[in-house]
Amino acid sequence: MSSDFEGYEQDFAVLTADITSKVARVPRLPPDEKKQMVANVEKQLEEAKELLEQMDLEVREIPPQSRGMYSNRMRSYKQEMGKLETDFKRSRIAYSDEVRNELLGDDGNSSENQLIKLREERAHLLDNTERLERSSRRLEAGYQIAVETEQIGQEMLENLSHDREKIQRARERLRETDANLGKSSRILTGMLRRIIQNRILLVILGIIVVITILTAITFSVRRH
Repeated sequence: MSSDFEGYEQDFAVLTADITSKVARVPRLPPDEKKQMVANVEKQLEEAKELLEQMDLEVREIPPQSRGMYSNRMRSYKQEMGKLETDFKRSRIAYSDEVRNELLGDDGNSSENQLIKLREERAHLLDNTERLERSSRRLEAGYQIAVETEQIGQEMLENLSHDREKIQRARERLRETDANLGKSSRILTGMLRRIIQNRILLVILGIIVVITILTAITFSVRRH
């Protein structure tokens, strides 16, 4: 499972490096190439998001005791993705302003104030967007931590439940062993009692035999 994550990780690194290079080139390209480059970067950003989703799914399948390192790497990649999107937005704003200036030509000087105001509004909107994205990443990170904590808690409860079942089975075995020992003890006691009784009977029989023999000898001697 970690090998799949590392494969996605390598693809993500190659893709983001290519996106970074293309975003930096957007403002310097001719209009036709810029339009094509912007469309290409948008497509690659979607691919990068899909890779992040696959990596996130792989991380959730990793056991909790090994998941911490991968979760930290995922947070780093998501931050990198957010920065790429921000840089791309700024590059697109610069690209849009440059295209507008080319379309306006000399008349653009008369609309300079409007363009400045528009840039300020876009910058303000971009700042707000970045704040929302940071808040969203914090919420997502908090949610991820909560999910991991819940999973760890569930696994601990399951382990405790299994341990409790093992203890109960061990107690039942001890009870059965005690019962078997009690039965064995009673059987041994009965056997010892019978052995003692048999020995007593043998002794009594021996005494009777001896007395009989002595009596017979006594009668035989008296007759003679």
